[in-house]
Amino acid sequence: MFPNMILHFDVERKKSISAIEKAMSSNGKMFMVAQKNVKYEDPDGDDLYSVGVLVTVKQVLKQMNNTIKVVAEGNFRAKAVKYVKGDDFLRAEIVEMPDVVCECEAQSEALLRTIEKLFLQYLSLLPKTPKDLALRFPVDGNIGEITDYIASNIMLGFEGKQELLSIADPVCRAELLVDLLSREIKIIGYELDIGLKLQKSLDNDQKEYLIKEQIKFLKEELGENSVSEADEYRKKLDKLVLPKETYEKFWKECNNLSKLPSSSSEANILSTYLDICLNLPWNISSDDSVDIKRAESILNSDHYGLKDVKERILEFLAAHSLSEDLKGQIICLVGPPGIGKTSIVKSLAKSIGRKYVRISLGGVSDESEIRGHRRTYLGAMPGRIMTAIKQVQVNNPLILFDEIDKLSNDYRGDPASALLEALDPEQNSEFYDRYVAVPFDLSKVLFVATANDKDGIPAPLYDRMEVIDLCSYTNEEKFQIAKNHLIPKQLKRHGLSKRQFSISDGAINSVISGYTREAGVRELERNLSSLMRKAAKSIVDGTKKSSRISEKNLEQVLGAVKFKNKIIDKGERIGVANGLAWTSVGGELLPIEASLMPGKGEVQLTGSLGDVMQESIQLCVSYVRSNSKKLGINKNFYKDYDIHIHAPEGAVPKDGPSAGITILTSLVSALTNIPVCDNVAMTGELTLKGRVLAIGGLKEKVTAAYKAGMRKVLIPSDNISDLEKVDKSVKEKIEFIPVDNVETVLSHALTREI
Repeated sequence: MFPNMILHFDVERKKSISAIEKAMSSNGKMFMVAQKNVKYEDPDGDDLYSVGVLVTVKQVLKQMNNTIKVVAEGNFRAKAVKYVKGDDFLRAEIVEMPDVVCECEAQSEALLRTIEKLFLQYLSLLPKTPKDLALRFPVDGNIGEITDYIASNIMLGFEGKQELLSIADPVCRAELLVDLLSREIKIIGYELDIGLKLQKSLDNDQKEYLIKEQIKFLKEELGENSVSEADEYRKKLDKLVLPKETYEKFWKECNNLSKLPSSSSEANILSTYLDICLNLPWNISSDDSVDIKRAESILNSDHYGLKDVKERILEFLAAHSLSEDLKGQIICLVGPPGIGKTSIVKSLAKSIGRKYVRISLGGVSDESEIRGHRRTYLGAMPGRIMTAIKQVQVNNPLILFDEIDKLSNDYRGDPASALLEALDPEQNSEFYDRYVAVPFDLSKVLFVATANDKDGIPAPLYDRMEVIDLCSYTNEEKFQIAKNHLIPKQLKRHGLSKRQFSISDGAINSVISGYTREAGVRELERNLSSLMRKAAKSIVDGTKKSSRISEKNLEQVLGAVKFKNKIIDKGERIGVANGLAWTSVGGELLPIEASLMPGKGEVQLTGSLGDVMQESIQLCVSYVRSNSKKLGINKNFYKDYDIHIHAPEGAVPKDGPSAGITILTSLVSALTNIPVCDNVAMTGELTLKGRVLAIGGLKEKVTAAYKAGMRKVLIPSDNISDLEKVDKSVKEKIEFIPVDNVETVLSHALTREI
């Protein structure tokens, strides 16, 4: 309420009704003031502003809902000095706040003109404002009256109006009103601009729609087909045989696309989604042509060796030819790098007539790489599995998960867990990709995985796969691979004929033994490639017409020998036993040396030995101490002597329990002064009670003994069945002696009985 203002309002509060009734029963005067917070239903003096207006109640009309309609007219500004809380309503002691007389008429006139101009501008921006507001403008009034009139008729928050009401000086009040009016005009201007832009956008969309409809009508009149993009997708959708839920999902997306302007970004996203989903091979399968003899021929022609792997693959194909159900068949090939895991999977796909696609998992740490991204993300795309399915355009390809042991995880999720659904035969019939957002049947897909280290495969994944171990190649296998596969391949790659380049068998063996030390044949292939590059250079520059590599000129062409065979000391030695070790590049001969020195019983270990191997040495010392009488050893040896155990090549880390019997043999030899046979090698884990336990990597270990010229190899009795995997040539040259206790080991290892 402002002075000289007539206000119509409804009253519902009992206290307010009582105050009005009291005013009507006396002189009709009443003090009206604004409430600071309208949420309080029963305010007291602290909840009210101090400045208000003394009004005269003109009319009171009772209504049906226990409320009254009041018409009041403002008389003058007043300030409450004190509020008094009564039984029925609040009372206030007030003082009048008369307008201050303006001493500068020019300033007052300038403000008045500015206010009038701004008010008219304000009214022009609001088309719905009553026109009589401008007609009722008090032209002959003073600046205070005009300010109050305008303040009561503009859209301001009650805080702004209360601030105007609280100022008694008309000039100051007018200056504040100028600021508030200017601000309101700017806000209304911005609102109008936004509205115009929105309307223009809507008009453009409507215009585009009308033009499209007109074009459609004209094409129909001319007899031309007019099919929208959404209709094209619907035609594709009708040709697919899909589950009901999937069909309804895509149909709904087609309807959404038809409602969008083609130029909108959402329409582009939706079109891309439908393109990907409708082009997936939902019902397209390749025909399997399983021929066991043909498959065996392909595997043998593409790969030398790997007998166990080939046998397992042929068994799988034979079972498939009978049942035609590959569900649940998930193979994982585990072996060192370079032995042909990936290439044998390609041969498998070729042998059964399936399309092949490879998914590299090395370094993948984002779960979305497997499951895909939701469409709400910028640049969203399907996961690698669905991308591979779309790439080969059949729903039953052979998918290779390469380097599955190299998966990692971080804050973006665990991709190994995401693979569980794809590799689990009980779940993959309804594989859910986040981008596609509908289930896809992966049960017809043949999954094959490769890994270098089975310990790196997550346990849940390992449990869902049938693991086939691939051993490292022997030198004989490498020779055959080089001669029958690598050399013809590299000759073709370098554009050389057999007349222009040749290499002797002895040179091939020299490259294998002197320039490579690996489980596979990658480094061997690199060296053969290097020889052919040098030959090609000499032919191109005219130096030679052909190149023949033999053992004699190999070093001149390829450089100095990188790896030399270990020099084995011949002759029977005291305290030195020949052990056998497995490494990632094959087997190695591992001599163990033991030496005694006068001392106080300290045991010194050197040769970069791991924790398990150090424990094996402690176990051997304890066994000798507890069985010193039976072994014919001074029972106080651990007090009188220091023992030094050493494994040569100290820079190479060594660990594992399989050197147990070798350590014991060298220690007993040193303590009894009995030499160890120089043509005997051994491997086996030792227990504290003298039992010999089985070990792993027997094929590689005995191959190393064969290369070193050993004639006898002591192996645990539990490993006899593993001799089936050993090459025939090795078996012919080496006598294998099964042992299951210390007594048997020492009887064959030492030159004479204890």
